[in-house]
Amino acid sequence: MENKNSKTIITVVGKDTVGIIAKICTYLSNNHVNVLDISQTIVSGFFNMMMIVDLTTSDKPFDEVQKELTQIGEEIGVDIKCQRAEIFEMMHRI
Repeated sequence: MENKNSKTIITVVGKDTVGIIAKICTYLSNNHVNVLDISQTIVSGFFNMMMIVDLTTSDKPFDEVQKELTQIGEEIGVDIKCQRAEIFEMMHRI
């Protein structure tokens, strides 16, 4: 059974370049993070991706995954935000 507290929202925004999805998904796979849903678009050369992932099987705590994804974003020139799903939902209620 899926633990709602393990769901995390990852957003990625920046100038489109080759390998953005590969770099992020490789990191997630190497850290046993399961991708539940993914959506990505490119508009006028800008990359935008939103992922819902499950951290249940990861050995790393949320804070460490968040920090490492931020670092990967800096390395590849995109902004990566990582938020717990329940926080994301609260922030985006209408």
